[in-house]
Amino acid sequence: MEGYVYEYAVPFEYPASQEDVFAALTDPEALKTWFAEHVTVEPQTGGAYRFWGKHTYGTPSEADASQAITAFDPPNSLSFTWHIEGQDSEVTWVVKPEGDNTSKITVRHEFDQLPAIGRAKEMIDDLWRFHTGNLAFYLMGDQKIFRPDFDDPSPIVRHEIDIDAPPEKVFKALMEPEQIKQWFPAPEPVVDPKVGGEYSFGFTYEVDGETVPMPSMTILELVENQTLTMTWGDWRGDPNVPDQKIKWTLIDLGGRTRLLLEHSGFVRTVDVSDYPFGWLEFVQAIKSVSEAL
Repeated sequence: MEGYVYEYAVPFEYPASQEDVFAALTDPEALKTWFAEHVTVEPQTGGAYRFWGKHTYGTPSEADASQAITAFDPPNSLSFTWHIEGQDSEVTWVVKPEGDNTSKITVRHEFDQLPAIGRAKEMIDDLWRFHTGNLAFYLMGDQKIFRPDFDDPSPIVRHEIDIDAPPEKVFKALMEPEQIKQWFPAPEPVVDPKVGGEYSFGFTYEVDGETVPMPSMTILELVENQTLTMTWGDWRGDPNVPDQKIKWTLIDLGGRTRLLLEHSGFVRTVDVSDYPFGWLEFVQAIKSVSEAL
């Protein structure tokens, strides 16, 4: 099994100074808010950087937590060991200032041997996508931090928002291609409004340097102005990963609407990836589109 180096340059700026970002990476109370259930930090090279609990992949108990700092250069970078999926590895956070009171982060995760599990590279990528998303929410003072429980066999991403528009308008935003374009980067949405019908965003993106079309969805449940449920394929286009499920529920509040989103069917908890943050952005955009109709 060969070694592997993962590097993720987070594609957005963090709304904090370099010093404040580095503090969020090293202060135990901050880390307990956005990163792990239990944390011990000795801020020096050779010191402990131990984290464990239900929110930590593969490290549920204190006995499993042997992480230690291998390089400490405040406020620029921090490296630490992490024994994960039976393999030793090293993680490096690099923080760079970017303009006034903003920062950029790169995460490097290096393994001597890639873990002998299915979709190991995808696991590592998804792991850092939700951790860096939670860090962003923490630095923004947002309360919608999503720390998955790795003991949960059926994780679900949920969002709820109240919209100052009746269900008919919210349903229109979900079902009409011209409205979908306003809240999702979908160049050519296709909606066949019936059970078994197609629901497609017509969207492509880059995966490992290749252009991948976003999988078309199938409508599973459709009740006008009330419910829309559909399949959701693996975003990387892997046909061996079972479909997940998206469910939209519209609750009539007497001229207003409470919109509920549930994204379920993940094979493993780490597959949640950055969905909590992406869906929050889209739910807020649906609110704006619906209220403008």
